[in-house]
Amino acid sequence: MFDKVLIANRGEIALRVLRACRELGVRTVVVHSSADADSLPVRLADETVRIGPAASRLSYLNAAAIVEAARQTGAQAVHPGYGFLSEDADFAEICAENGLVFVGPPPQVMAALADKSTARALMSRAGLPLPPGSVRTLPTAADALDVAAEVGYPVIVKAAAGGGGRGMTVVRSAAELPRAYARTRAAAQVAFGDDRVYVERYLADARHVEVQVLCDGHGNGIHLGTRDCSVQRRHQKLIEEAPAPALRPATLDTLAETALRGALSVGFTGAGTVEFLVDEAERCHFLEINCRIQVEHPVTELVTGIDLVHEQLHVAAGTTLRWRQEDVRLRGVAVECRVNVEDPDRDFAPAPGRLDRFRPPGGPFTRVDTHGHVGYLVSPHYDSLLAKVAVWAPDRDGALDRLDRALGEFEVAGPGVRTTIPFARRVLRDAAFRAGRHTTALVDRLLTPPAAGAVPVAARPIDGGADADRTVPDIRADADPAGRTPVTAVPAAGPTAWRNQ
Repeated sequence: MFDKVLIANRGEIALRVLRACRELGVRTVVVHSSADADSLPVRLADETVRIGPAASRLSYLNAAAIVEAARQTGAQAVHPGYGFLSEDADFAEICAENGLVFVGPPPQVMAALADKSTARALMSRAGLPLPPGSVRTLPTAADALDVAAEVGYPVIVKAAAGGGGRGMTVVRSAAELPRAYARTRAAAQVAFGDDRVYVERYLADARHVEVQVLCDGHGNGIHLGTRDCSVQRRHQKLIEEAPAPALRPATLDTLAETALRGALSVGFTGAGTVEFLVDEAERCHFLEINCRIQVEHPVTELVTGIDLVHEQLHVAAGTTLRWRQEDVRLRGVAVECRVNVEDPDRDFAPAPGRLDRFRPPGGPFTRVDTHGHVGYLVSPHYDSLLAKVAVWAPDRDGALDRLDRALGEFEVAGPGVRTTIPFARRVLRDAAFRAGRHTTALVDRLLTPPAAGAVPVAARPIDGGADADRTVPDIRADADPAGRTPVTAVPAAGPTAWRNQ
């Protein structure tokens, strides 16, 4: 195992990785922006490194500063968490060139899977079913029209380099397609520096189901069951659960076995997620493979008893996988709600501010992952995720009731601060969701005003209630009463310097 790991992230995931390292006896280095100087991960770290100002392009996306901080503090590995540089193959390669272990798959695997078109081709060769559409990217609008005519509308135009719910446009007719094709390419170029797109049939009424896999560097792999992530707003997940409900056991087995086969076929290592769409007939369609720990990983941990961050670190250190497939037992049901600092009444607009009151829920089988505290200033510079509330129960009804109870206890208040808690509780009481019959269309349905005379379908009444310039990195060097080790300033390092050291 490593002696020291640098955590290249912030917020709740930085805190989650820090705690896992501490349990394994590994010292931690937390890099942070000036905006996060007083955050909980920084307070609890063994060493801290300030790598830039608030803007993430100058701090958490500043690969030069992060690598130099790791070298200066003697860290042996870099854990990227999720978001930021977690799926950046160039960053993983830079880490390797500088003698650092990147906690994740090899750079070449990440590069292949980050390109959605390449990933589709690789998974198709491995026997995974794809949604009807193009396997390769489409260089012209005419090509896109040909594919759409073949598979039928609606279709979705997707950026090959997209991710995180970005770079997608749903098209419902041939008349809309040329403009949508051009718009998606332009947006993809701005967001990802890559304007390639492909087209596939849009499954408007499907379930979003994913499979957690763990693989080591010795050819071994296991799956840890399924998660349902169908409750989404603009392709951003809001509520997740494990295992995926209301699917036949044969479908769950097929998803898990297919996902693991796909991951092993490309030499995947570490913790990853294989994502699928499942239609009304329970036909499974491969979407993508994520090469990082997922936001929703707690629900898998709750039903398996396996600490995924511990396993990430063991695999990255070269250990053979410590679990066999027959060791994995799924028990009960776990559900997680993301608590975002957003206002659902204003189209989920960010609503950051100072937390004057902050009281997370507790109780049996209730887990809260958060970096929030009284007096914490939720920054407008980063993702709006403030907390994750995850619960476990022997059955799904009990888990949903427990989550509703926990959310009802969660007190978050401050000037201008709003959260998604009230909307999440509305989802939990929706009849289709309670029955496990919901799809990715659920949130849009709940947000659409009912037609005149329509009868609401709520199951029960509702109670009230991460940027491209670089900066010279520097190091926090003040004395620390908690006994953490300050270090001296990191010298400036230009793009060529840190690549060639």
